[in-house]
Amino acid sequence: MNLQNEAITWLKEGTVDVLLGYKDVDGHPIPYCFEKKHPEEAEDLIPGTARYPLEKMAARMAEAHPDLVIGILGRDCTQRALNVLALWHQIRPEAVRTLPVNCCPSGLREHSDCTYLEPKKTGFYKRQAGIDGNLDLETLEAYEPQERFDRWMYEFQKCIKCYGCRNICPVCFCDECSLEHSDLIEVGAVPPEIPLFHLVRAVHMAGRCVDCGLCEDACPMDIPLRTLYRKVNQIVKNVFDYETGSSESPSPFSMIGEAVTLEPKPLARVA
Repeated sequence: MNLQNEAITWLKEGTVDVLLGYKDVDGHPIPYCFEKKHPEEAEDLIPGTARYPLEKMAARMAEAHPDLVIGILGRDCTQRALNVLALWHQIRPEAVRTLPVNCCPSGLREHSDCTYLEPKKTGFYKRQAGIDGNLDLETLEAYEPQERFDRWMYEFQKCIKCYGCRNICPVCFCDECSLEHSDLIEVGAVPPEIPLFHLVRAVHMAGRCVDCGLCEDACPMDIPLRTLYRKVNQIVKNVFDYETGSSESPSPFSMIGEAVTLEPKPLARVA
């Protein structure tokens, strides 16, 4: 069964009340909500090479309509994001069904339709002065501390404070955003405080970032945000042995519910 037929069947049989996916509108793949009262519309469903935070849209819809069963076109990163949202009590797993799409049909990076899997096009000056997003963390950390600091400062100072990274993030759900809190970040000031703005966001990505790469896609200044958040998740993995998006237990930083049982490690005894 192809994607469109399966979506139509889900809507006709009431498996889901709505299905979030993509529709071609004037040559542009955009997010679209297919409804069960018009299941035939799902004939226009396309996998799309565009990527939007459908998970975030589903969470907002579920909050407004708790009884709604939502279908969602899901890549691997979509499933990881839904897992994070469920663990943070932003969505009920039983209220969402994923219609899987293979984001790497050939299994080769260069033929993937996920933009963050494509090799980045890094200019000469960025390679010399900034952070080349093609490099792994071990290579970046081999730089001397001062050089590494200078390279990150070069990247952060390009920020125009558009909030695109926050707005598109599928696992960014705080009611009150620290990036707009006057006690932390001066509201309206451009450029933002460097590097406070990006470090505050990086801390909030600890235990949440699913490495979907949408933030980096959205950044108009080509700041290597995915690399920054990969480092944050590496620390979470090393300290707590927690795989964000894959682990079934709540985030080590979750203060919601009674399932969090983290305790400080006992202090070593000194002879």
